[in-house]
Amino acid sequence: MQIITINGGRILNNHKEFQQSPSVQPLFQSYKVGNLSLSNRIVMAPMTRGFSPKGIPGPDVTAYYQRRAKNGVGLIITEGTLINHPAAGSNPNWPNFHTEDALKGWSQVVNAVHEAGGRIIPQLWHVGMERKIGDQPNPEALPIGPSGLTLSGDQVTKPMTESEISAVIDAYAQAAADAKELGFDGVEIHGAHGYLIDQFFFGKTNQRTDCYGGNFIQRTRFAVEVIEACRRAVGADFPIVLRFSQWKSGDYTAKLAETPEQLADFLAPLADAGVDVFHCSTRRFWEPEFEDSSLNLAGWTKKLTGKPTITVGSVGLNSDIAKNPIEDRTTVNPQLNQLVERLEKGEFDLVAVGRALLADPEWVVKIRNGEMDQLIPYTPDALKELI
Repeated sequence: MQIITINGGRILNNHKEFQQSPSVQPLFQSYKVGNLSLSNRIVMAPMTRGFSPKGIPGPDVTAYYQRRAKNGVGLIITEGTLINHPAAGSNPNWPNFHTEDALKGWSQVVNAVHEAGGRIIPQLWHVGMERKIGDQPNPEALPIGPSGLTLSGDQVTKPMTESEISAVIDAYAQAAADAKELGFDGVEIHGAHGYLIDQFFFGKTNQRTDCYGGNFIQRTRFAVEVIEACRRAVGADFPIVLRFSQWKSGDYTAKLAETPEQLADFLAPLADAGVDVFHCSTRRFWEPEFEDSSLNLAGWTKKLTGKPTITVGSVGLNSDIAKNPIEDRTTVNPQLNQLVERLEKGEFDLVAVGRALLADPEWVVKIRNGEMDQLIPYTPDALKELI
């Protein structure tokens, strides 16, 4: 059993006793949403790895996730997994969330994580117009998007038809149903970073004039229908997380909402559709989202919707999106202090850790024990293998 008791700051983990640092104690409080109970507030952020040949996660992928579960990650969100649509991805080594072999692979992952005492949800993904014509694994499949436009405004394909929209919605729902059948603890829908769902959100890529576009609120309709379909497929108590962002992969300054009032209008239909948790993707968690308030995107989202939120953005790093290694590991301390203070104030509920955890499977244990000098810094070499 991974974590069997928390008492007076001492935690039993795989029969070894650890001393919890009081300064990080709020990170190690339990949390529950729907039927999902977490031992702590630390989430492994989804990070594309590309180690699933022909879309099938193998034993190395299973071991990769199990290592994080064994070392105390409260909730693992998998790398993006591709729904059942021929243009969903653009790399044959990205994992599918369909086909018998791929689902068998994910079943092994779920079992291994649960055996280690962890919790895990898949991130369901379609890249939309981020796919290039001729990309593998299905070079004949054209990229799809609300208006066939790239982020830079290039017209590449025709706008999606309503029948195409319906088929993609069905694929999301089937993936959610399969996740529940396999024993996952919930699902995350990827609606961020300029991929398909976000392309519907964003005015530059959605210039439709039908019910899926035309104004700020109607641009949420595709996501609303995806969420509602997934909810019907999994029932009331199976957690659905939606990841969204203001920024896009090719435009860090992009904004869906310029003001809190616009953000409220954007979030309301998504919350009403059945989102249990909003995963609010930012580049740096400490940066305020709007003027005249210190709240970040997760803080504003929780304030406006009342829903639980996950914050994310360079947690555990001291460089911009971790492009450079951490030279002084003690600089993690001030950043963590601010993170914990915000968590303790209730600004957000969960904390997603990305590259820091990618480089060091024992990051959670070391943070919990105050072993900052033992942290393994992130470098780009961490992307070359499943550490």
